[in-house]
Formats: sequence, C-alpha cells, structure tokens
Amino acid sequence: SPQVQPFLPQWLAQPKRVQKCIKDNLCPIRDVPGIHPRLLKKLQINGIESFFPVQAEVIPAILQSSSNGYLMGRGGYRPRDICVSAPTGSGKTLSFVIPIVQVLLDRVVCHVRALVVLPTKELAQQVSKVFNVYTDGTGLKVVLITGQKSFAKEQEMLVQKKVTGYCSLADIVVATPGRLTDHINQTPGFSLTQLRFLIVDEADRMIDDMHQNCLNQIVKAAFQGEKDSGSNMLFQRTKPGPVTAASSCSPQIPLQKLLFSATLTQDPEKLQKLDLFQPRLFTSVYSEKNSDGTETEQDTNHKYTLPEGLSQCYVPCDLNSKPLLLLHFMLKMKFTRVLCFTNSREASHRLFLLVQAFGGVTVAEFSSRLPPNERKRTMKEFEQGKIQLLISTDATARGIDVKGVNYVINYDAPQFIRTYIHRVGRTARAGEAGVAFSLVLRIQERPFLRMLRDAGIRDIKKHPVKGNSLKPLVQQYERALCKLEKTVK
Repeated sequence: SPQVQPFLPQWLAQPKRVQKCIKDNLCPIRDVPGIHPRLLKKLQINGIESFFPVQAEVIPAILQSSSNGYLMGRGGYRPRDICVSAPTGSGKTLSFVIPIVQVLLDRVVCHVRALVVLPTKELAQQVSKVFNVYTDGTGLKVVLITGQKSFAKEQEMLVQKKVTGYCSLADIVVATPGRLTDHINQTPGFSLTQLRFLIVDEADRMIDDMHQNCLNQIVKAAFQGEKDSGSNMLFQRTKPGPVTAASSCSPQIPLQKLLFSATLTQDPEKLQKLDLFQPRLFTSVYSEKNSDGTETEQDTNHKYTLPEGLSQCYVPCDLNSKPLLLLHFMLKMKFTRVLCFTNSREASHRLFLLVQAFGGVTVAEFSSRLPPNERKRTMKEFEQGKIQLLISTDATARGIDVKGVNYVINYDAPQFIRTYIHRVGRTARAGEAGVAFSLVLRIQERPFLRMLRDAGIRDIKKHPVKGNSLKPLVQQYERALCKLEKTVK
C-alpha cells in the first residue's frame, strides 16, 4: 500500500537551504553583513577568517531579527523562531554565540537574557568556553551551571542579594536541564522574565520526554509576570497574539527560540510541543554540480546529512572475531586516533580492559563512570595523539568536538539511525577527511543496511576481513582473555 506522507508545515517542507560542502563555500567574515567591528576583531584574533556556510546564513538571520535592539523584532513584530539542522562539526556553536553577544553588547542592566540548554556537562562546558572567548572584555557575564559546583556556589554565581532586592550576576546562562530546573524552582531571585533568547542545542535530544518538562518550565518562568514588583510591570510579556492597542503600549521583550541539531526531528508533532512562533528552518544539503555548471539539489528525502569528507565501510563479522578485528585495525593496519563506540558502559569497560591486557595499543575509556576531570585529561591526551584508541559510549561522545579523529569504529552496530549519524560525525569535522567502520554481525547486516538506505545513505562499502589475517592474533588474544578473567574474578 502507498505510504501516507505526513503533512509537513510549510516551514519544514520548504526550508532555507545551506550549502553542504564547507571547504568550497567558506565566506570571509567581512562579507557577512552587520557584524560588530569588535567581534570581527575577536574572530580574527582567534584565527577565524571565514565562516562556514551555516554560520554565514544563521548569524545575519538572528541579527536581523533583533535589529531594533532586543526589545522588538523588525517593524514591531515579534521575531521568528529559528531551527538549524546541520551536520556535526559544521560550526553551529559560533552561529548563535556571535549574534547573541552582539545583541547584548549595549545592555545596561544585567539580567539573564540568553539561556543555552544542552544535554551534557561536556557540551555545556564547551559552549560556555566559546561564549567566554567572545564576551571577554565586554562586561557581559557568562555563568555555567551543570552541577559541577555545589548548588549554593552556583546560586552565588547567579544572583546577589542587595538591600533593594535581588540582582542578576549573569547575562548569559549555559546549563544542563536538571540543574537548571533546580535553580528555577529553588533559587530566590533567579528570574527569566527578561529572557530574550532560548537556545536549545542538540534539540532532538532535548525534545525527548525526559527534558520536555525542563523546556516547559523555562517558558513558564519566562512568561511569569513579576507579581511582587509593582514598578517592574513596565516590561510585560504576553504570549504572541495579534498586536492590539493595549499590547503595544508597553515595550515587550520577545522570547525567541533558537534550535540546533544534527538530526532535527522531522516529526511535526514533536516540534509542535515546542510551540514555535513562525519558525524558519535552515538545513544543509548536498548540491551537485552538473557538467554544464548548473547545480542540482538532490532529492530532499535525504533526511540526514553527513560530513563531506567521510568514507563509510562496514565489516561483516561474528561475535568472537569483533575484538580481533579491532586489534587487527590497530596493530596490523596501524590505525591512529580511533574513536570506538560500544552500546553500553559495561561493554566499553570490558573492551578497554581486554585491549589493555593484550598490549601494544595505547588505549583509554571515556564513559560516565569516570569523573569529569579525568574525562577532560583523557580527551586532551587523545587530541595530542598520546592515546591511539578511545573507547566510548554514545552518552559521553554526543556532540563533543574531538580534534583530529581519523577513524570512528562502531564496535557495536548502532540500533538507531540517529545514533549512527552522531557517531560517524565525530570524524571528518570542519571539512577534513575521516573514515567510519561498522562491525556488523551477520544477523544484523540486512536491518543495518536497510536503516541506512531508508535514511538515504547509500555510499557505504562492504569491507570483508579474511579470517586468515586475524589468525596471528589469536594466541596472544587468548592469553589476554585468561588474564582478564583472573582480574575480573
């Protein structure tokens, strides 16, 4: 029977397309209109001379929607919400950091005006670092709340109690959902009534039921009239509606939502939950040059875009040969800087111990079992090339920008296409080349390939490895297994 296509709202059906190939479409920073000279200078000091295509499209869009200062959108209209779906490593962070810092440059009183919510501590740290670089010397305050400091300490960073009442110590808050919700509910004086930008990064993860409640709470807190402060009612906020004489007499602070993800859900129902206002969607797609120089847009059924420099292979195998294959890649094929994914913390840990017992490979594990400072150290050593193999779970690696991953190995084949996209997107970042290998059990082969095919991914090559090439490893491998059983006992 023919499939019923869900009806997509127009903004989803006709997105603004952003060039996919980063290297051929770099845009000199001076060519992007409207960026403050101060920020241009900062970008250059940080070695950024050109924007990636996503940045070149999204930065002006956000700036334009706040061209009349942060009170009203253009012509007194409320600014439209913005969704950005672009592959991992295409520069999403800078595309909101730059315009937000610029819009807030001339603020007089400190209030929380931008809130960025991210699913993991690592991501939040990464984003607050970038904000710190660009707010440095501007007087804007960035506060990171992820529960790495005590709750009381975070409270001290957010608000200060004065004789006249509470005042905010943060203009920009970067947070993880759990800790943020706690502050909304338990920190006196922490107010979101002046919030102008809500940025949800890795949005598909944040829309999942677990965090939906967090987003609802933020919006509720943002639209709460400040009941107790008679004088402050000048800035009222109303949910968007027709502009009436009454609603236009007091200046309003619109709340604009900016959503970013590599796998922005195509599910209108889920997006409905976010209650977006006239959203615009930016998405990056491949475009192919024809022989006559014109460009064809490829079929839009390609729901997901992968980095351009990525080659994908899969290795059919059986359960027992998986560890041998990994050792073969590391020792015989001399792979370097390999990020290897398993489907659970236990599997990660066990594989790590096994490779360690085998010897000859500098290996580390990267999982939520480890304290954050240790994870940071591991990451640094991996980036410096001191660790050749990093074994990780999905939770830990989601969205993390690891420098110089040459290979991604899916030790366990991912069960969901989204997981696949995020894993393989850890390599081939920012226009570099990279290879992804998936070890696929024979029983998984057909469903795995079907999953990729349904997502429009057809350029994955079969890469069989002959049993003979694994033989030399067997003896030492069995010794390592025995050693491991002893330590486990």
